[in-house]
Amino acid sequence: MGSRRRGREFALQALYQADIAGTPVSAAFAGLWPGALEGDGLLTEGHVPEPDEVEFAQRLALGVEQQRNRLDDLIEECSINWRVPRMPAVDRNILRLAAFELSDCTDIPGSVAINESIELAKKYGTGESKSFVNGIVDKLARTLGRVDGAKRRTTGGES
Repeated sequence: MGSRRRGREFALQALYQADIAGTPVSAAFAGLWPGALEGDGLLTEGHVPEPDEVEFAQRLALGVEQQRNRLDDLIEECSINWRVPRMPAVDRNILRLAAFELSDCTDIPGSVAINESIELAKKYGTGESKSFVNGIVDKLARTLGRVDGAKRRTTGGES
């Protein structure tokens, strides 16, 4: 059985590539999987992705792609003096993943989504990424009611 952490790493890689290249996430995955299956992918660390890692990565990245405008609005609502397009590309895609998990993935505990986003920031971001991501994700979790068992806020008529 694969790990969800590795699935998040694959999702982040696909989102980053799609963001930078201006292509759909499906195109980023099309380029990611062959390299990852051959052990050449940046985030695979020499391990062939497990089917559940691939499935989880696609669930997250495609969900982010479908909800990107709503997620970006949430992120901007929770950041101070930062617009999403001006954020470093790695950080903004980590934040999009976290926002999607917190708002749309009720099967993932809020504390797990928060901790995993911080781990991604430490591993793939800059020296400032951890605290930057931590501050915004903490506020996202509070806004969405995903901290300490609080009820979830609805956004845009969705629950």
